[in-house]
Amino acid sequence: MVMGMASILSSLNGHHHAACWLVLIGYLLDLADGAVARRLNACSALGAKLDDFADFTTFGIATSLLLRTSDLLDNVLCMCYVLSVFVRLCFFSSGIPFMYRGLPCIYSSAILASASLLSGGNMTMLRVIAVAMILFMISQNFYPHDKVLESQTWKKVVYAGGKVI
Repeated sequence: MVMGMASILSSLNGHHHAACWLVLIGYLLDLADGAVARRLNACSALGAKLDDFADFTTFGIATSLLLRTSDLLDNVLCMCYVLSVFVRLCFFSSGIPFMYRGLPCIYSSAILASASLLSGGNMTMLRVIAVAMILFMISQNFYPHDKVLESQTWKKVVYAGGKVI
């Protein structure tokens, strides 16, 4: 949550690169805190709720501010992104197994922050990626499920995309 709040402040102060890096550090810390909690058998209901708040702060609000400009449509896109993270987290936190299988917001944020850093903040590219991430998070029809993601073809496409970027 601290990385998310720091990223928000960086975005509001015009430090776009720092905001991206803070989201990515938040991504790594989010991966680590879950693994550490499971390893130490320190999982609790309070920890799960705190993790949801931290995820919403870092991967919802902070990431949406990476898309913010003075343009009205960009601000609408920011709000749509935050709402899609909210919906995704609500479904994920519902506790019903396999009820929802959209893209986790943590991955969406990592992709947006990385794309912003790699493209030098190219807003056209970020808008397109943000719309795709929103669709992947809120719709089970757009997000490629496990069979696609585990296929060799998909892995080759991801590798080729990485090489191009």
